[in-house]
Amino acid sequence: MLVLDSGGLSRLSARTKTALSLIRAFKAQELWPPVVPTMVLVESLYGDPRRDANTHRFLKMCIIDASVSESTARRAAELRRRARSGSAVGALVVALAEPGGTVVTGDRADIEALAAHANRVAVAVV
Repeated sequence: MLVLDSGGLSRLSARTKTALSLIRAFKAQELWPPVVPTMVLVESLYGDPRRDANTHRFLKMCIIDASVSESTARRAAELRRRARSGSAVGALVVALAEPGGTVVTGDRADIEALAAHANRVAVAVV
């Protein structure tokens, strides 16, 4: 499973050659489509249809996950405590990727710190 945080969403939704090559690579690895938790939308969108157009277009290719269970929220809190860093949204993204998923991020330090305490979560920095 591929889970995007706000940095991953922003970079992959940009209409660049780099983003396109990353998408192709994820598809080749059968990691596509990615999961985007709804809380990531709050961090990624501007609330302006013109500024958000590329992101909205990209989101049509994604699985939007609106569910965060109590157990996932508690697990995210545990990851934040153990890592001693990371945002609440970052911790939820890592917890949702457990077990065995990959988080696509632009924030290497915080996500890797959280993933170090997670159950087999890989980090792909874009």
